[in-house]
Amino acid sequence: MGRPLLGFINYLGELAELTRQIIESLLLGKQRWRLMIDQLVEIGFRSQPVVIITGAFVGAVLAAQGLFQLSGLKMESMGGALVSVGMLRELGPTLTGIMLAGRVGASMSAEIGTMKVTEQIDALRSMSVHPIDYLVTPRLIAMIVSVPLLITEAAAFGIAASWVVGTQTFGVSEAWWSLHTREHTDLADIYIALIKGSVFGVLIVLISCHQGLKASHGAVGVGQGTTRAMVFSSLAILIFNFFLTMLMNIFFPIGLAG
Repeated sequence: MGRPLLGFINYLGELAELTRQIIESLLLGKQRWRLMIDQLVEIGFRSQPVVIITGAFVGAVLAAQGLFQLSGLKMESMGGALVSVGMLRELGPTLTGIMLAGRVGASMSAEIGTMKVTEQIDALRSMSVHPIDYLVTPRLIAMIVSVPLLITEAAAFGIAASWVVGTQTFGVSEAWWSLHTREHTDLADIYIALIKGSVFGVLIVLISCHQGLKASHGAVGVGQGTTRAMVFSSLAILIFNFFLTMLMNIFFPIGLAG
C-alpha cells in the first residue's frame, strides 16, 4: 500500500510544481495573446454545441423526473425552481466540466504529449521559448475565460428546456412556473456556478497539461496520458464538487424562503 500512496504524493507534488511555474509565467512570463485567442476559439467557441445540447437535455430530463414526483404532492409549479437551482448550483458546472474534460482536456494532453515524444518541446527550449509560457498559460487563460460563459449557456438552455417540458408537455401554468423560478433563483446560485466552473477549468488544464508534459514511450504513452487526463480530470471535478458544495452552501445558502 505504500507504493501507491507515495506515487499519489509524488503526483500531487508534480501538480504543485506545475502550478508554481504557471503562476510564475502569468506574473513574469511573455504573454502570447495570439495563442490565447486560438485557444479561446478551440475551448470556448467549438465547445458550445456539446455544452448546449448537454445542458438542454439535462434540464429537460430533470424537469420531467421532478414533475413525476411533484405531481403526487400537487406542487408541479415548483418544477422550475427545482431545475433552476439544480442547474446553477450542481448540474450545470459539473456536467460542463466533465464534458470539457472529455473534449478539451483529452485534446490538450494528446497535443502536448505528441510534442513531448517528438521532441518539439525540447526544440522550444533550444529556441529560448519556455514551454509553460507557450503551451500551458494560454490554455489556462482561455479556459478561465470560457468556462463561465459555457456554464451560463448550459444552465440557460437547461432552464429553457425545462420550461418547455413543464408548461407544454405537463401543462403546468406558465405564470406559476415562471414566478416560482424567479422567486427561488438569486445571485448566490449564479455565483456558485461561476466559482465552481472556474475551479473545474483550472483543474482540467493542470491535470491535462501535466499528463501531456510527462508523456513518454511514443504513441502508447500519449494514448495512456490522454486517457489519464480525462479520467483524472473527471474524478477531480466530482471530488472537488463535493467540498465546494459543502463550502459554498455555508456562504450562499439556498434561498427557498423567496
